[in-house]
Amino acid sequence: MRVQFILLALIFAQSCASRRAAGSFRVLPASPDYLLRSPDSSETPFPELLSRYNGFVPGKDWLDLRPRMELWIENAYYREGAPKRGLNGFLGTEIARYQVRPQTGLRLISVQSHLKRRPRDQAPVQQLIQAAQKRRAHYRFFYAVVFKRKGNIRSSVLLGAESMEELERLTTQLAGNPDSVCGGPSIHCTVFPQVCTVSLEMEIVVNGARQTIPWGSLLTNVATRPRHLELSRLYGGRLIPVEIDSADPHALRLPLLPGDQVNWN
Repeated sequence: MRVQFILLALIFAQSCASRRAAGSFRVLPASPDYLLRSPDSSETPFPELLSRYNGFVPGKDWLDLRPRMELWIENAYYREGAPKRGLNGFLGTEIARYQVRPQTGLRLISVQSHLKRRPRDQAPVQQLIQAAQKRRAHYRFFYAVVFKRKGNIRSSVLLGAESMEELERLTTQLAGNPDSVCGGPSIHCTVFPQVCTVSLEMEIVVNGARQTIPWGSLLTNVATRPRHLELSRLYGGRLIPVEIDSADPHALRLPLLPGDQVNWN
């Protein structure tokens, strides 16, 4: 009987500890920047939330892609033989959207074409990223990389690797000699054409509906002057509530992250 009592006490204690560990997030007023307190009691200023999440810093030339982030790729097409710039010979665009999936890499979500007929000498937008590049465990996106062998052409680049160690090594090589990493066919590197625009987005849930919003969006961009607001954020694989004063406009400047769920009216 005593052994059973001890076992039950241990199970109850572990259950309570688990519930306490889950806790909640909490937005805290502070100066100069508001803070987000995590369930583990760590506190992060709003401007540092994105950098701690995936290395994003405004003005920095790269960031890591995390699950539920998306690549929005719009490629321009020109008449065969025409210079690929300006409006002369411009035919239209194609758009491909990819979502980063945990463990499985990039998943093609949709393709839209605004062309009557694609020129034969220009690849479909969904082929700009090679098949092998779509099955990587880690991705890092670079806004602009200068390639000297191509006449100092600046292009956005996507690096893919099987480990963070490999990704860091490729990043170091790219910084020192971009052509050595992306100068030819590569299973780790995609160089997007200069006529291609790549935007970063992320998936969240708003009032029960999935939405794709620009990377770097704030809560106030989604919930404008809410009378009632509920926000949940992923933590340890679970959605955890975020305690926030919906009447405080400064609190609503909380940066959103992929997987956030917002209910408001």
